[in-house]
Parts: sequence; C-alpha cells; structure tokens
Amino acid sequence: MLYQKEMVASATQQAMGTLMCHRIYGLYAEECLAAVCSEIYRLEGLLSCFQPQSEISRINQLAGKGDARVSYETFELLNQAVEFSRANCGFFDATIAPLVRLWSEGRRTLSQPDHASIQRMLPLVNYADMILDCREMTAGLRKPGQAIDPGGIGKGFTGSKILEIFAAFDITSAYSNLGGNVVALGTKPDGCAWRIGIQHPRMEDRLIGAVSVADSSVVTSGDYQRCFTDKNGVRHHHILDPLTGYPSRSGLISVTIVSEDPLAADVLSTAVFIAGLKKGCELLSRYPKTEAIFVDEDMQIFITKGLKDRFQSDEAIRLVILD
Repeated sequence: MLYQKEMVASATQQAMGTLMCHRIYGLYAEECLAAVCSEIYRLEGLLSCFQPQSEISRINQLAGKGDARVSYETFELLNQAVEFSRANCGFFDATIAPLVRLWSEGRRTLSQPDHASIQRMLPLVNYADMILDCREMTAGLRKPGQAIDPGGIGKGFTGSKILEIFAAFDITSAYSNLGGNVVALGTKPDGCAWRIGIQHPRMEDRLIGAVSVADSSVVTSGDYQRCFTDKNGVRHHHILDPLTGYPSRSGLISVTIVSEDPLAADVLSTAVFIAGLKKGCELLSRYPKTEAIFVDEDMQIFITKGLKDRFQSDEAIRLVILD
C-alpha cells in the first residue's frame, strides 16, 4: 500500500546523548510521531545516569544504603538487565558504571587508568548485587560505590517501547534510528525491505556493506566509537570487558546484531563483541531469529547463515558465511 503524502511524518530529536531520526507512515502518523518523541524524553528522564533526578541516579546515590522506589519501566529494564547478564555469562553487566567512570577520566586526561585502580573497581561490577523487589517496586545495589550504567541496554529498551507505540496507532511501516540503534517496522511503503548501512570500522566515510531487513532491529558495536589515544600513543576504545576491567580484546572490531527484539539486539551487540567470534556464536544460538555480522582485526567479515541473501558487502572485503 502506498501512503499519501499527508500520511507520512518524520522528525529528528536530540535525546539520550545522540541525534535520533524517525519516519512513520500511516493514518495516524503525526500523532504517533508525537507520542514516540514524548516517550523517548520520558524514558530518558527515568533511565539516564547523567540526570541527577532520574530513577537510575537515585538508585546509584543509595548504593549500599537502601533501596529506591521506581516506576514499572525502570524496574522492567533492570530485571531484563539481570536476565541478560545471567544468560550471557556476564559479558554484559549493567553495573559496569564504576569502570566506565574510571575510563572516562582516563579519556579526559589522555591516560590509561593504572592497574591497581582497575582492580579496586572490579569487585563493584556484579549484576548479582542488584536488589529488585517486584512487590514493593524497589531497586537497590548491595555495596557502596556500585552504580548502574544503562548504556548497553537503554536504547534497546526504548526501541521496544517505540514498537508498542507503533502498534497502538496501527502503524505497519516505520523507521527509527536511535543513534545507531535502528528499529525498522514492517517494510517500506512500496513493499521493499529497509536497507541499513554498516559502518566501516577503519574508514569513517565508508560502509562495509548493507543489510536488508523487515520487522527487525539492527545494532552495531565497534571499537571505533568513542575511542581515545593516550599520551603513550596507545589507542583505547569504550567497550569495556566487565570480567577484566579493560577495553575488550576479543579479536573483533565490529559486531552488528539483527533481531526482531530491539532489547536483545542492543545487549548482544556488546556481549558478543566482548565474547569474541566463537563464544559469541554460542551466545547467539540461544536467541532465535537473531543474526550477526562480525568484523575481525584482519578486516574479514563473518555473517551468520540467516543473512546470506540479505547482506551485501563491499567486493574488496572477504566474506565468510558461518554454519
């Protein structure tokens, strides 16, 4: 079905520390767009660890002292974070904030944190120390100094809420880019799949290819994002391994997850990146209808077999299809 011009609504918004873009088709496209933008701002107010009045910040402030009463959405996100951490062997851990803060200071001063400081932070990173009470709707952290960083799950959670809004307004064709987390509902109005470009990890102005999707979320994690070079000329990226305290060195430099579930796509893009190719494939096997594109340090691309006819790569880059 082709939509008339007046049945299309699009907008950009600055939220969650990034620029987001939305394009929605349908009879209630304008109303849906307004609801989507409003919901994103509302969730940011609940979940941001950068806003002192947010519920996540309140939990962090009370670490080791007591619990905070939270909204259903915050409780749901934290409960999902615990479940994903448990299912992914701790390669994803929402309590990684103490390490993130340490490395953020290193980025500011262009110096790698010393090993002793990293070792002091590691015991504070443990998803099992999140205390969730579903009856009282409270959340807390067991030890002083612990803190939650929803960065590896927050956009995926937001994407799942956007899909709920699309459904409420009977939208069947829409696209939202939440700053690298893409949510594609249905197909384009002309029936064609959405084509999502995948950034080249080593060339800023180039893609390694594009993946065609419908009713899917696409999320990429790469070592080229928010990296810095210290005073000794050593390059550090932002994807920290919760088990070591250091930027991940798994042999992968980029991972793209394609999944019907925005939440799973977001978490797995980080967890699989840290786990590496072999262990990452083992993690993926637990999630049906979830595919991946891996790029290793030799710029070789590996794709899961479900993307064989949906991923178009640059001919100059070697492509391997995984069984």
